[in-house]
Amino acid sequence: MPVSITVPSTQHRVFASLFAIAKANKTTMASTSSSVGAFTTIQERVTFEKEIKKSKFIAIAGPIADEKSVMSFLSQVRDPRATHNCWAYKVGDQYRSNDDGEPSGTAGKPIQTAIDSSGIDRVMVVVIRHFGGIKLGTGGLVRAYGGVASECLRNAPTCLVKTKVPMGVEVPFDLLGVLYHQVQSFHVEDIKQDYDTGKDGISMVTFKVDFDQVDKLEDALKANCNRELKFYMR
Repeated sequence: MPVSITVPSTQHRVFASLFAIAKANKTTMASTSSSVGAFTTIQERVTFEKEIKKSKFIAIAGPIADEKSVMSFLSQVRDPRATHNCWAYKVGDQYRSNDDGEPSGTAGKPIQTAIDSSGIDRVMVVVIRHFGGIKLGTGGLVRAYGGVASECLRNAPTCLVKTKVPMGVEVPFDLLGVLYHQVQSFHVEDIKQDYDTGKDGISMVTFKVDFDQVDKLEDALKANCNRELKFYMR
């Protein structure tokens, strides 16, 4: 696994400050993310079509990484020839929906309810309607939009995604090989190494690991390095 060697930098100065104030084996660093855990999302884009009283409803659901992905997804799947392109999405605790010209609360909100009921996160659903000439009424629209969105999500293949959290370890130079062997077995990501810690013979290695593997990795490092290590975690 490639390793980037970090020269004195802003990152190093931050770590240096942490070294100076650390009084225990673990130091907590401020985190910019509050969504640590696991979530279920869909693996790929899926489509479901249904005709209701001569109107054609096409639901398209797809995974989105963040709110910045919303407009990109919408531009890819919306049909400019359709009467309405209604949508909703969920990214963590961020929600939004749009009725796109349908009576307020009859399209976007039912789609949002379908997403909430599915338990799926980081997903967007667009329901395209080609009007067939028969009005459905408020209740009919709610059932139509919510129903096709629910069916689309029900048919979607899903997967469990575990968030990764940053972790750092101060380790003697002679134990770097042992450390790298252990962290690679835990499939960590974004490994960085800094030799300029201000401590003779000590290097700082940082990486990201699955949130539920932090304690197991720490125990493995302690057991295999057979020496006191200092851990830094968010």
